[in-house]
Amino acid sequence: MDQIKFLLDEKALPESWMNLVPDLPFVLEPPLNPATREPVGPEAFAPIFPEEIIRQEVTGESRVPIPDEVREIYSLWRPTPLFRARRIEKHLDTPAHIYYKYEGVSPAGSHKPNTAVPQAYYNREEGVRRLTTETGAGQWGSSLAFACGVMGLDCTVYMVRVSYDQKPYRRVMMQTYGAEVHASPTDLTQAGRNIREETPDSPGSLGIAISEAIEDAVKNDDAKYSLGSVLNHVLLHQTVIGQEAIEQIGMAGEYPDIVVGCAGGGSNFGGLAFPFLRENLVNGHKTRFVAVEPASCPTLTRGRFVYDFGDTAGTTPMMKMYTLGHSFVPAGIHAGGLRYHGDSPILSALVYEGFVEARAYTQNPTFEAGLTFARTEGIVPAPEVNHAIKATMDLALEAKEAGEEKVILFNLCGHGHFDLAAYEQHLAGNLVDIEHSEEEIEQAVASIPG
Repeated sequence: MDQIKFLLDEKALPESWMNLVPDLPFVLEPPLNPATREPVGPEAFAPIFPEEIIRQEVTGESRVPIPDEVREIYSLWRPTPLFRARRIEKHLDTPAHIYYKYEGVSPAGSHKPNTAVPQAYYNREEGVRRLTTETGAGQWGSSLAFACGVMGLDCTVYMVRVSYDQKPYRRVMMQTYGAEVHASPTDLTQAGRNIREETPDSPGSLGIAISEAIEDAVKNDDAKYSLGSVLNHVLLHQTVIGQEAIEQIGMAGEYPDIVVGCAGGGSNFGGLAFPFLRENLVNGHKTRFVAVEPASCPTLTRGRFVYDFGDTAGTTPMMKMYTLGHSFVPAGIHAGGLRYHGDSPILSALVYEGFVEARAYTQNPTFEAGLTFARTEGIVPAPEVNHAIKATMDLALEAKEAGEEKVILFNLCGHGHFDLAAYEQHLAGNLVDIEHSEEEIEQAVASIPG
């Protein structure tokens, strides 16, 4: 019988996170003070992050050691398995070899605990008692709730209202772990009240929820803010995924020609791709990288690579990234984790410099890909990762048409057990595909300062 699972012993769990920044052939643009447009230093993040997280955000070290306590908690689910998707290969009748790294085996069901656990750990070590955060689909919120639970911290989650309504069991999961969950925008913060006054029926957005979570943290001395994607320290923590995958695909006697990941803020994509990208930059490998996003929030494919705020209220330093404008409120698609107006500065720069490609799909074709995957490989994927599955299938069919035996690796970043209502709507033909006109995109980016 042909091997389909490639497993690592717990002893193979990475001892450090990998930082791609020192190996980049270009310099990342610094964050800016929005009032002066002058670069800001690490002190700009002190009101919301603990010292160690700030240090990791700006570090030039290639490796950052993982604390023993964090590795011990990681071992509850890591190393995660790598699978050869032989059944979908057969279904597509493609010569391509398809592999996926399955992060859905974590307690919260996604890749997000890889950064939630160390963030909770460093905050606890510096005396923080409560963490605030935002969440879209709930994968990040449930992961931080889990991490706060094991670290003995309180957790407050501002959940984008449309996802709060669409995914009640994600909310219940967060509450089960001990978190307090609010539908954002709320009347608990000034940022939320401003939005509700202007748009009483606002579906919310990650940008709005970030504004609320930051305001909560800044106004309370016992609290700090925790971010689930976008910034360098978050992508750093996620590189355990790619480090393991390099070992596992070597066990299969192969190496990826193409690495694929969905992209909202960048943590899922970066976690798998960055260790392989480093192999390109340092050791001369030629792997191709494809980041996949929703056509209804086409940040990388149709946004502008400029300085913008990370949140709607404009409370963060300005970062250079692909953005649709911080006031952009994406349509309420079910891939809530991809509904972010901006993207990781490091991923944005990699796309701008040509090291990473970007694709966008509307939601019905991605759900069709998810159904195909479920009916062949047996796992019901989260709506976010359906974007990566759709791109992987297209790339495998392109390999078939070209008669090439490509090796394609993607990150199955989470399961869809709490997303069955979305599948129900798709099966009933009730999901709407949304794309924006160029005029709508221009109106959105008009909010970008300067």
